[in-house]
Amino acid sequence: MMPENKECSMPRKPLSERSWYPNYVLAILLLAYIFSFIDRQILSLMVVPIRRDLGISDFQMSLLQGTAFALLYSVMALPIARLADAYSRRTIISSGIALWSIMTISCGLARSYGTLFLARVGVGVGEAALSPAAYSLLSDYFSKQRLARAVAIYSLGISLGSGLAYLAGGLLMEAVSKISVIELPLLGAMKPWQAVFIIVGLPGLLIALLMAYVGEPERRGALHDPSGQTQKLKMRETLRFLLTRWRLYLVFPIATGFLGIFSFGLMAWYPTFLIRTFGMSIGESGTYFGLTYLFVGTLGTYFGARIAESLQKKYPDIHIRFVMISALVMIVPGVLGPLMPSAPLALAMLIPTIFLKCSYYGSTGTAMQLVTPNQMRAQVSALQIFFGNIIGLAVGASSIAALNDFVFHDDNSIHYSLALVAGASCLGGVLLLASCLKPYAKALAETKSTEEGTNAPIDEKGAKQKAACSIAMAET
Repeated sequence: MMPENKECSMPRKPLSERSWYPNYVLAILLLAYIFSFIDRQILSLMVVPIRRDLGISDFQMSLLQGTAFALLYSVMALPIARLADAYSRRTIISSGIALWSIMTISCGLARSYGTLFLARVGVGVGEAALSPAAYSLLSDYFSKQRLARAVAIYSLGISLGSGLAYLAGGLLMEAVSKISVIELPLLGAMKPWQAVFIIVGLPGLLIALLMAYVGEPERRGALHDPSGQTQKLKMRETLRFLLTRWRLYLVFPIATGFLGIFSFGLMAWYPTFLIRTFGMSIGESGTYFGLTYLFVGTLGTYFGARIAESLQKKYPDIHIRFVMISALVMIVPGVLGPLMPSAPLALAMLIPTIFLKCSYYGSTGTAMQLVTPNQMRAQVSALQIFFGNIIGLAVGASSIAALNDFVFHDDNSIHYSLALVAGASCLGGVLLLASCLKPYAKALAETKSTEEGTNAPIDEKGAKQKAACSIAMAET
């Protein structure tokens, strides 16, 4: 008889508790985020052919880039996040990925401006399910010391996805644009830009399947009742918590929304600026902008998070302060870039602009997670997404187009529009962020004291209801 193998007889840890598993989950979330930005940004490279085939203006095109996507993306993020704070985040994310991928494919099937607009709305609804639930998952898979880095790696999806959208999309458009009509099985005759939508939408269905089998971790950092049980907060209790801290939970999302005006405007119109001002082809514009975004944006996101992480012990409020300083410095290259007299100089100014723009992604995603109870984390992320997109995505793309169409009355004045929007939006964001420093310091102190069991006040005046004295945020 063979001796019993005690090691083999020991119960195996659940997947979600194995040391390598958080990184595996992070990799899938990153892959999903990359394709969310590919599906979102690919439209920006196809302004010329879509305008020509559908007979629309810059402003109508901007509605497809911004408003159509942001319309329900922003609104639906809030109720979806409420579900994510109570139910399976894995299922919510997987369903969202499948939905936006199907709707991206539907963009390729659109034959009119109206149907393309509705398909873009559908893409936004699907993508609304990703980030709030993803941030909540990451806060449970990674410690506070590693969270900023994990969020930064997840945020690489912005630079990697956008870069690949412009780079691969530009090359793909160059390849298929030589064919006036493309015949696809079952779908019939299609324009090149329609085929591109279908091609980039298909991989998301596989990612949705991978996400469906990710483990759901134990929730940490929740509010507990006197008996030690995790509280189930009603909507009014969540609202009361946030409203008593409105100087942070309202002003910070609005501040990042102002920065989003510049960010989304840059991504939506800088390739078109290169085409109109310097006579680049779609392929050239996509390659130059895509490579810059891919490499410089990735470096900015990673090193920005490492810098903030290294300073976190010395400066507890570094995540707010870092965003503010980066945005302030970004004003100079952001304004000067579109005003440069040659393409090489315009691309050279794009390098520091994109580096700085991406450097604070880890901090914007981490800041609120560090001071928010688990039961509200997805909802707070959704609130940030709501303002970031209602202000940033909707206004960013459309403000530049509106200046072109209604102020300058000239498509070729896009360089002035980009410069004006960059200066105004970044300055506004910096001023709002400066007003968040004191409320954030107070929130950090409150979080620390509740973790130590000293029951910090939960309202602005420092008065706490006696009945709530036993509530504490416990880090398990």
